[in-house]
Amino acid sequence: MLIKWFGHASFQIDTSAGTIITDPFNDELGYPMFPRRADVVTVSHQHWDHNTVENVSGSPQVFSAPGFYQLEGMSIQGFPTFHDQKSGQERGGNTVFKISTEEINLLHLGDLGHILSQETAIEIGVVDILLLPVGGNFTVDADAAYEIVGLLRPRIVIPMHFQTPHLSFRLAPVEEFTGKYEKVLKLPSLEISSQDLPNETQIIVLDYLMG
Repeated sequence: MLIKWFGHASFQIDTSAGTIITDPFNDELGYPMFPRRADVVTVSHQHWDHNTVENVSGSPQVFSAPGFYQLEGMSIQGFPTFHDQKSGQERGGNTVFKISTEEINLLHLGDLGHILSQETAIEIGVVDILLLPVGGNFTVDADAAYEIVGLLRPRIVIPMHFQTPHLSFRLAPVEEFTGKYEKVLKLPSLEISSQDLPNETQIIVLDYLMG
C-alpha cells in the first residue's frame, strides 16, 4: 500500500485492488491541483473542500454515505458521525470510512467534529492506519484527536486537516498534535505492507504533493 497526501483531507491510496482518493477538493483551497485518476473515491461530507469528485478521472465508484460496500479485493464501510459537537446541528453529518485491503484496515475520519463514542469505536473494530484531522475549528482539535488515538489504538496515525502555507483559511498547526508525542516521523509518502506495521502507535506526518 502506498499513501500520498494532496493536502487537507485528500489522500491517494494505491493498492493491488485499485487506487482510492479521499475527499477531493477544488483550487479554492490553495493546494496545487493535479490530474487525478482513481478507481474509488470516498466523500466524507458534501462541502466544497471535500467533495469535488469531478476533478477525479477514470470513472471511479463514489461512496459518500454510510453502509458496507464489497469490491473485488477490497471492502469499504462507512460509519455515520457528525461534523460538529452538536449532533450535526451546526455543520451536518460526516461519514467515517474504513477501507480494508491487503490485510490492512485504514480509517479516514473526514471532518469528524467530536470524539467517537465507545459504541462506534467497537463497531469500527481494528484500525491499522488512522487518517486523523487535528486542526480544530471545523474538526476535532489536537486534544480531542489525542483522545481518539487512545480510543482506537491504531498502529500508525497520519495527521491531516491542519494549517499549512498553502491552505486558504486558518486551522491550528500540526505541532499542537504532534507535540504530544515523543517521536514523530516525517515522510514524503508512506509505502507499507501488513508485515511492516509497528507494534506500538507511530505518528507519521506526510508532505503534501507539490508536483
